[in-house]
Amino acid sequence: MIQFTAGWIGGPEIVIILVVVLLLFGGRKIPELAKGIGKGIREFRKAADDSGLADDLKDVKSEFDQVKKDVDKFNPKKAFTAEDPLSAKKK
Repeated sequence: MIQFTAGWIGGPEIVIILVVVLLLFGGRKIPELAKGIGKGIREFRKAADDSGLADDLKDVKSEFDQVKKDVDKFNPKKAFTAEDPLSAKKK
C-alpha cells in the first residue's frame, strides 16, 4: 500500500482514482498513454546522459579533492604531526 507522510491517501482512494481514470480514458487509451509516458521518460534519460553532466561532475569533484589536499598541506594540525615520545614504539 502506498502511504505518504500526510496519510491522506490509502487503498480505497487509489481504487477510486483508477476507476475514474478508466472511465475518463477508456480501456484502449490507457496503454497508449502509458506508452507515451514511457517514451518521454526514455527520451529525458537519454538527453540527460548525452549532456555530459556526469563527466562535468567528476571534473568538479577532482578539483575539489585537489583543493582539499592543498588546504591540508597548510593546516597546522595536520602539517606537524609528532608522535608522543612516551608512547611505546611498534617494531
